[in-house]
Amino acid sequence: MPETLIILESLAISFAVTALLGPLVIPVLKRLKFGQNVRDDGPASHLAKTGTPTMGGVMFLAGIAVAGGILSLRHPDGFLVLATTLGIGFIGFLDDFIKIALKRPLGLRAREKITGQVLVGLLLALLSVSTLGRGTDVIIPFSGLFAPGGVSIDLGFWGYMLFAVLVILSATNGVNLTDGLDGLAAGVTAIVAVAFLLISLMAGKTGVALVMASVAGGCMGFLLYNRHPARVFMGDTGSLALGGALGAAAIITRSELFLIIIGIIYVAEALSVIIQVFSFQVFHRRVFRMSPLHHHFELGNWSENRIVLTFTAITLVFSVLGIAGLYRLG
Repeated sequence: MPETLIILESLAISFAVTALLGPLVIPVLKRLKFGQNVRDDGPASHLAKTGTPTMGGVMFLAGIAVAGGILSLRHPDGFLVLATTLGIGFIGFLDDFIKIALKRPLGLRAREKITGQVLVGLLLALLSVSTLGRGTDVIIPFSGLFAPGGVSIDLGFWGYMLFAVLVILSATNGVNLTDGLDGLAAGVTAIVAVAFLLISLMAGKTGVALVMASVAGGCMGFLLYNRHPARVFMGDTGSLALGGALGAAAIITRSELFLIIIGIIYVAEALSVIIQVFSFQVFHRRVFRMSPLHHHFELGNWSENRIVLTFTAITLVFSVLGIAGLYRLG
């Protein structure tokens, strides 16, 4: 079967599985009373979302597992991305389960989540370098404009291990922070996944492209139930898994720094939190009305739909820009 058709099949299978699971999973989550606990220090408009079923990330993780598992088994690179996605998704599932089912508001301790992500990231980096021949260099975006073949920096083995773990931690927590409005994380990630699908094809990583197609399809299927007003939230189960998928794809395709460009919304959301905390602790002043960044616009009387559409449009523009950064590389 031609490569393009297989990739479209992966997207379609993941979309279909996720969409079909909605009417089955959402009522079960309701019966189990796996409802969202909304913080009272957030925007007042979010209090109405209390009790909306969460942990819905299991829906698109099933779609990704079915599509990615069936179609990427012959591709070690794709299987590694899939394993990373499910591994970090399991950490998110444990966090959600402890918070919601066991009624421990904080879920997994921060050090426990980070330790799990670090271990998965290290294993991913080790296998990428030792079995996939990924090397330990990092490509500089747009450097092909100034030097034939582009410019890369070799970090050495241990330097790259540290860098790869940082990529995984940043991607997982960036997506997690973005998951604060109906349809925001799923909509943005669908576009980012398509961008990495294209990057994977340019890098000759068909397996990664197949998994990225399944991630995009799963996010699209999830949006049927997660768009405003949301009938289900993805929870950490979904947001951490999506970040893990994108981080793994970036590592295997040697496009880690391109994730900063393509995932500009994740970067902005994370930076807004860092800046807000630093400014308040040092200067006792807030830079934003509220962080993460989407709450700043919410408190500026932007509707959820307006914020989501604006952020997804920005993602689309920066995805094109990130792909353009591959010009004359390699």
